[in-house]
Amino acid sequence: MFRQARWDEPTIFELGHKGRRGHVVSGVEDEIKRAIGDPLKLLPANLRRRKPPCLPELSEVEVVRHYTRLSQMNYCVDLGLYPLGSCTMKYNPKINDALASSPSMGMIHPYQDEKTVQGILRILYELSGWLAEITGTHEVSLQPAAGAHGEFLGTLTMRAHHKLNNDLTERTELIVPDAAHGTNPASGTMAGFQVVVVPSDENGYVDLEALEEAVSERTAGLMLTNPNTLGVFERNIEEIAKIIHEAGGLLYYDGANLNPILGKVRPGDMGFDIVHMNIHKTFATPHGGGGPGAGPIGVSEELEQFLPIPRVGFDGENYYLDYDKPNSVGKIGCFYGNVGVLLRAFGYILSMGAEGLEEVAEVSVLNANYLLQRLKEIRGIDVPYAKGRLRKHECVVSVEEMFRETGVRAVNVSKRILDFGIHAPTTYFPHIVREALMIEPTEAFEKEELDRFVEVVGKISKEAYSKPEIVLNAPENTAIGRLNEARASHPKTMALSWRMHLKKRAKRRRNSAGHQN
Repeated sequence: MFRQARWDEPTIFELGHKGRRGHVVSGVEDEIKRAIGDPLKLLPANLRRRKPPCLPELSEVEVVRHYTRLSQMNYCVDLGLYPLGSCTMKYNPKINDALASSPSMGMIHPYQDEKTVQGILRILYELSGWLAEITGTHEVSLQPAAGAHGEFLGTLTMRAHHKLNNDLTERTELIVPDAAHGTNPASGTMAGFQVVVVPSDENGYVDLEALEEAVSERTAGLMLTNPNTLGVFERNIEEIAKIIHEAGGLLYYDGANLNPILGKVRPGDMGFDIVHMNIHKTFATPHGGGGPGAGPIGVSEELEQFLPIPRVGFDGENYYLDYDKPNSVGKIGCFYGNVGVLLRAFGYILSMGAEGLEEVAEVSVLNANYLLQRLKEIRGIDVPYAKGRLRKHECVVSVEEMFRETGVRAVNVSKRILDFGIHAPTTYFPHIVREALMIEPTEAFEKEELDRFVEVVGKISKEAYSKPEIVLNAPENTAIGRLNEARASHPKTMALSWRMHLKKRAKRRRNSAGHQN
C-alpha cells in the first residue's frame, strides 16, 4: 500500500525568526554600495514602499527543508501514472526543460531591439510553421497562454470574420455539442454569441439530424473536438463541415484531444477553419497545478488577417515583428506568447520528428484501448456509448451499476485510487455519462503501469462490494485527507495569499468575539 509523506508543515510565513537570512558572500553588499550607492535611492520616490514588505525571514536551510517537504507531499507526472482524461498529462523529456530554462533564454527581454533577439524570433517563427503543418492550417498565432485562452481567440476570430462580412448582427448563435469541454460554451458566450447545444446520438457522435435542425442563418459556427470527449472519432466530420459551411458558419477545432491523431489526420484537412492546440498537453510540460500553459491557434488562409499582433515575420534575411495587420483582433496576451512553454514544445517536436509524433498517436491509442478492454471486465464497470468500437486517446467508463448496488460513487472510486499512489482520472465528465471516469493513459506509460492501474481499480471494486465503508471514507494514505470540494472552492473559504489568509483569520476572530459578547 502506498503511503504519501505527511509533514505537519506550516506556511513559510510562520517559519523563521526576525533577522534570520540566507548566506551572503562577505563584502558583496559593501561593494554594491560603493559602486552605485544606496540601491533604494535609485527607485523614484513614488515607487518606494512606505514600509518594508512583510516577507518571511529564514535561513537557506529552512527554505530548502520547507519546499522539499512540500514536494514530498505532492504528486506529479514524474512519480507515476497521471490518467486525467482529456488533460493529456504525460511525461516530457527533461532536455526540453533544460532548453526552456537555459541562461541564454532567461536573460533576454521582449522589449529588446528585434535585431538582438533573432534567435528566439527564429524559433517562434519555425514553431509556428511546424504547428501549421501538423494541423493543416495556413497560419498560427502563438499568443494565447492557455487552452481556454486559445478558444477565446478562436471565437473572437469567428466574430471578426462575420463582422467583416457585415453579417455579425444576424450570426448570433454558436453551436456546441453536449459532450463538449465546459470551456467551449464559456468562450462562445464571452465572445458575445448565444450558445446552442446539440445532443449526441447513441454512439456518442454528433446527432446529424439535430445539427441540421439547429443550423440556420443565425449560425456563426460550430465548436467541436475530434476525437470527442468520449474518445470516439467523429466519422461524419466531412458531413458536419459541409452542413456548417453551407449555412455560412465556421468550424472550430478544440485541440485538447490532438494527441492521438498526430501524423495520422489533420484538422485542417477535415474541414476545420480554426484550430486551437493545447501546447502544454500535446507537446510540452503538463499543466498540472494551474500552469504554465500555451494555446496557439491555427487558421485558414481566409482568416489569417484576424490573428493577433505582433506576428513574427521573415524577409529572407532577418526576423521581425509585423504590426501591419489592420483587421487583426489586436493583442490577446503580452508580447509573443508563453515563451517558456513554447520552447519546450519546440524541443519536443524537434527531437521527435514526424515519425516520432506519429508513434505518439499510435501508442496512446493502443494504451487507451488496452485499458478499456481490461477495465470493462471489472464488476460494476460499464462502457457507455459506441460499445465494441475502438477509442482514440481516452476511454470513458461508468460506475453507475456499482453505485446502484453498493452506494459507492465515481468520486469515491477516484478518492480511493489516491490511496494506491496513482492520480485519479477525470471524474463526472463528460456530463452525458452518469458516474463517469474519464481515463487517458497517453503514450508515456508502460504496460506494467497500466496493469497496476487495472489491478487497483479491481481491488476497489471488490472493496465496494464487500466493505464499502473503506471506499466511502477514502483517502486515508494521502498528505491531505478527504476535502469538502464545495467548501474548498467557495470564495468565503479560499485564501489565495498570506495577506488574504490574515484578513480572513482576523474577520473570523472578530465574528467569534462578537458572538461571545
